[in-house]
Amino acid sequence: MSFSFSFSGDDIEAETASPPHNSLPTAVASPPSSAASAFPVQGKPQLPPVHHDLNELLATLPSKIAYSILDVDLDGSSTVQIPRRELWDVRVQLMAEDDGHSQGEEIESGLGSHDVKTGIYEGGFKSWESSVDLVKVLAAENVPRSTSKGPVRFIELGCGTALPSLALFQWTAEDRAQGQAGSSQLNTLSLTLADYNPSVLRLVTLPNFLLAWALHQQSHDAALQDALSSIEGELEINEQIVESFKAYLLASKIELNFVSGGWCPEFVNLIYSSFPTTVDSAIPGHTLIIGAETIYSPFALSSFTTTLLDILQRERDSHPMWRAVAIVAAKRLYFGVGGSLDDFVAKIRDLGAAVGMLREETEGVRRGVVQCSLS
Repeated sequence: MSFSFSFSGDDIEAETASPPHNSLPTAVASPPSSAASAFPVQGKPQLPPVHHDLNELLATLPSKIAYSILDVDLDGSSTVQIPRRELWDVRVQLMAEDDGHSQGEEIESGLGSHDVKTGIYEGGFKSWESSVDLVKVLAAENVPRSTSKGPVRFIELGCGTALPSLALFQWTAEDRAQGQAGSSQLNTLSLTLADYNPSVLRLVTLPNFLLAWALHQQSHDAALQDALSSIEGELEINEQIVESFKAYLLASKIELNFVSGGWCPEFVNLIYSSFPTTVDSAIPGHTLIIGAETIYSPFALSSFTTTLLDILQRERDSHPMWRAVAIVAAKRLYFGVGGSLDDFVAKIRDLGAAVGMLREETEGVRRGVVQCSLS
């Protein structure tokens, strides 16, 4: 099944500009074998769950990436600015990596006219309205301050461009910069970014985190200032930049984990096996699972709900000292494809979860954000 949701604004501030003629990267590393294909072959089984090493993903970065800034108005109280890699720049990298066999199909599937091709591409290259709703809810619920109360596991299912995770990353970076003395006093923030397509993780998710870090740290790092100064809206990448990014994550106790593949019991097992040992489950902490636009069809709704409940149950049974909740954002109804927020709420309540409404959008396409937990 392939289709477009055809809702104005789904791809937030859609990037339609063409790349400048000289924008081809001077060097592009070949993707690792586990991520060589952006999408599975239609008619074959879904992609199996795979954990992707940060160093391997960093090794696939081009020599420069172009970006724009998305301003998210936090209901008039303040604004958070989130960088996103330009879609045309993703196309440039894919074309530069083209082996003459598969990349043309990948570009058409992921960056063409279809928002989703079920089992092939799940929409991760675009930013969706409900992900912006999640950013607003995280700010309203004071999630940015959660790391001051203990270690935090943050799992974004169907992350794509990862706007909510990027917002939390930036808020945490601001808190870290305000002078908690000594890394030993910092609580660990473990961010798990999960998307069906491995190429989404390496082409937009990870680059967006690198951009967020570079823009936040540029005032403290002359090399970053140089890397950002040549062309507005562009970050030059070299070995020094990559090593500085890794050193920052280590010093700040921020850990990035990347998982691709379909939602299933093996997916949940892999998420837990990839959690770093530095996250101490023996002391009180928080686990927050989020998802935006993950229930657009009956099949997606069923697999997502089962996976979400599986994680919540594992948290309850294995880590009783931790508080685990899920926050899910979606349209009230996905016309023509069968998914709805009400169906999700009914299904997960029937399975034993408590559900409460956190936010509702009634203008334009109706959307909502709900919180789920187990007693």
